[in-house]
Amino acid sequence: MADTTPTPGEGPVRPVSVSLHEGTIAALKQRTGRRGMSAYVEALIQRELERERLRELIAAAEAEHGPVDPRAVDTKRALLRGDAASSADAA
Repeated sequence: MADTTPTPGEGPVRPVSVSLHEGTIAALKQRTGRRGMSAYVEALIQRELERERLRELIAAAEAEHGPVDPRAVDTKRALLRGDAASSADAA
């Protein structure tokens, strides 16, 4: 039987109880209004889960292939940003 566990952002919505500091709740309500809190918190949690998964993938890749060369990262970043002078200097 296939695993039918929903991934983050999928499946039915269920209420849960969490404890937050009063200041956090006040800031959250100010930013989202009373009705937008759940969607805001859901999006924050999904982003954090994605970041954690990316950190895990990077750690696994570095364990297998060694650390990333910072100069290569700078070169690729310059190419992605369309900064031809920086990419030529970094290459």
